[in-house]
Amino acid sequence: MDSSDKRLISVLRHNGRASVSDLATTLNLSRATVRSRLDRLQASGDVVGFTVVLKEDVAHDPVRALMMIGIEGRGTDRVIRQLTALPQVRALHSTNGRWDVIAELGTETLEALDDVLSCIRKFDGISQSETSLLLSTRKSGA
Repeated sequence: MDSSDKRLISVLRHNGRASVSDLATTLNLSRATVRSRLDRLQASGDVVGFTVVLKEDVAHDPVRALMMIGIEGRGTDRVIRQLTALPQVRALHSTNGRWDVIAELGTETLEALDDVLSCIRKFDGISQSETSLLLSTRKSGA
């Protein structure tokens, strides 16, 4: 994959529905070159498909945050069970370093986020936490 392929992929990440003509103009390449590069990237498996992001995918959780959590002692399993039971917890990740667990949170309002943060901080065994609001998503995927 050369720099033109990388530029092509970058443009497609921003607009996967761009026409070959628009891609060619944006990249200052011929339509034939763009088409052959797209075909080659798909044939090699570097590009496996194109996706659509729906309005409802973005609007489901207008307020999103990452909460980094430090857990004291051997309470990790208990805290994870409690976190898993909360509907506002979208995902849980174990990690290394300063934090033991990172929780992805999603709520309808800032007030609801504040409520769930207060609830989580009261769990027995949580020694510290730090929360970052997610302002925008530049790239999303599985």
